[in-house]
Amino acid sequence: MEETSRYREQAPTAADFEVVADAAYRAIPARLRAFVDDVVIRINEFPDRETLDDLDIQSEFDLLGLYRGLDLARKSVLDTPVDVDMILLYRQPILAYWCEGEDSLGAIVRHVLIHEIGHHFGLSDADMAELEAEA
Repeated sequence: MEETSRYREQAPTAADFEVVADAAYRAIPARLRAFVDDVVIRINEFPDRETLDDLDIQSEFDLLGLYRGLDLARKSVLDTPVDVDMILLYRQPILAYWCEGEDSLGAIVRHVLIHEIGHHFGLSDADMAELEAEA
């Protein structure tokens, strides 16, 4: 589905957002997606209070996405999986961020996905900021 200007007048529905997220995921290079085939991507309206408290974040609008799981740098083929690796996209905070800026919703969702995939690879926020600054 093409992102249209109607979204600026009316927020995308949850179903619309899923379509945008799917398109953003497919826009990520295949060589990168290959490493996250087993990672579940889930869309929630907001982060839960426990997550915000754990990360010492005051506003539920300050977290756009989150990677939950054991990053590849710390995984072993001998490990018994305890839980599924997951990338969470927080719809309402992403929409609020999108409304404040010029970037397309698809570009923002793609950026958040790539950021969280970076955490899956074991990169810190500082590592990713440094990579973005070099680019």
